[in-house]
Amino acid sequence: MPISSSGQGHDIILISAEYWDDHPLSPVGVIARVLDARGFSVGIIEKPAADRDFRRLGKPKLFFGVTSGSIDSMLNNYTPMKRKRAEDKHAKANPMPDRAVIVYCNSLRKLFKGCRIIIGGIEASLRRFTHYDYWDNDVRRSMLLDSRADVLVYGNGELQIIELAERAKAGKDLFGVPGTCTLSKEIPEGFEALPSHTEAAESKKKFCVMQNRFSNRKNLAQEYNRNFILQFAAPKYTTETLDWIYGLGYSRDMHPGSQLRMAQFSIVTHRGCIGNCSFCSLALHQGDRIISRSPDSILAELKKISLHREFRGTIDDLGGPSANMYGMDCGKCDDRDCLSCRNLDRSQTPILRLMRQARQVRGVKRILVRSGVRYDLAVESPDYVRELSEFHVSGCLKVAPEHFSERVLSLMNKPGERFGEFIQMFGRMNSRTGNSLRYYLMIAHPGEDWKTLDALVERAKTLGNIENFQLFTPTPMTLSTCMYWTGTDPRTMKPVKVVYDYRTKKKMKERMLAIIKRPAEADAGGF
Repeated sequence: MPISSSGQGHDIILISAEYWDDHPLSPVGVIARVLDARGFSVGIIEKPAADRDFRRLGKPKLFFGVTSGSIDSMLNNYTPMKRKRAEDKHAKANPMPDRAVIVYCNSLRKLFKGCRIIIGGIEASLRRFTHYDYWDNDVRRSMLLDSRADVLVYGNGELQIIELAERAKAGKDLFGVPGTCTLSKEIPEGFEALPSHTEAAESKKKFCVMQNRFSNRKNLAQEYNRNFILQFAAPKYTTETLDWIYGLGYSRDMHPGSQLRMAQFSIVTHRGCIGNCSFCSLALHQGDRIISRSPDSILAELKKISLHREFRGTIDDLGGPSANMYGMDCGKCDDRDCLSCRNLDRSQTPILRLMRQARQVRGVKRILVRSGVRYDLAVESPDYVRELSEFHVSGCLKVAPEHFSERVLSLMNKPGERFGEFIQMFGRMNSRTGNSLRYYLMIAHPGEDWKTLDALVERAKTLGNIENFQLFTPTPMTLSTCMYWTGTDPRTMKPVKVVYDYRTKKKMKERMLAIIKRPAEADAGGF
């Protein structure tokens, strides 16, 4: 495979703030694989720190691809209280430059005059328009402008990067590739205008209007200083697309410093999420529709893993953003919320059938589901909960009620009414297995106050086994971040209480830490 971190003369050079792995969960690893499969030679520079690192592979024939990796660099580097993770004894640190994509692009512009730069990954994807930045406590413009890149890719990006590479090789313009953003002097026909950067930065009402118009399925335009950031609607990923991507020849060999080591033998079953939680960015990154791989593709990957020299019989995880959303593909409605649609197949038959087939693969002794499940869907399928409990849980199953206040849950767009029913069902089915539930909670989300926190704490005490809790951190482009910045729910334009001062946040965090067994830094969710 012509992917290397040495030598020169590559078509494309990828630069990442993380170590890369030849693995389907490594963002750079996947992009490198799909480019290689289409005949492009790829070089990779990981975690560059000095000019000599950027010069190591010379100048690519087509372009540089730049990413922070699987996480926004600011979220990676700082705790929710804005302390550096590297200096926090409770935090897991994998330092990268603050605003890594911008830093890397500026270095490339200095060292390689006239080079083409494509930016992508979660950091670029969710900063493609005007956005509130928690670490600046201010509104920033699109990262496309600050990085001086030629094109910004949003979403996972495999189809986009292939088309960009093919156009570049043919000497064609890179303008207008689906799933990308570029800068233009004018707005083409068929684009919906967002409030301008100036309007969104100066008016919180306009910021809410902007938030409500975000969508991956639209051509969008935003004006900045007589130029326009253009978003071309995302390309259509299908089951066949994912089967091809995940069916490529990943070696699953891991870098010694990789954060993926615990997921070396995990399998991705689907992309997207229909939950639309207000604090989560998945809908504006992977999309708000489920795209599932075919059972044949997943079983073929299982068989390949069973032959890996390091495999000892256990699949680390079989799932996606919520494991039991596998097979809930539809796509018939462009604007409807899938969870509220009566046509949604909630039987969980596809994932049940897949789990049973997967257990028959020779050499596979156990298949775990560690990615967590959506309990409000699981409760509708006792067969799924029973099967999961008997064969696919290793001691604890993760669920995320997040909160127990109706007001806060409503602002989170999370259901709460069937949580007790699910606990009872799981308890009955696991009276002999010994499996238990592990809960994830969030505090200081917009709408929180001491009354709602008291209710959360009292309920959490009765549950026990709190795995961790998140101290809400506003991350770019989410509804909850809009609430935090504007003090308004953009869906209703009604005011929302928000905890802003760090002294109160710290006290809330200490209140939660007092009821869990092990002291740990409350981490931030959303990406």
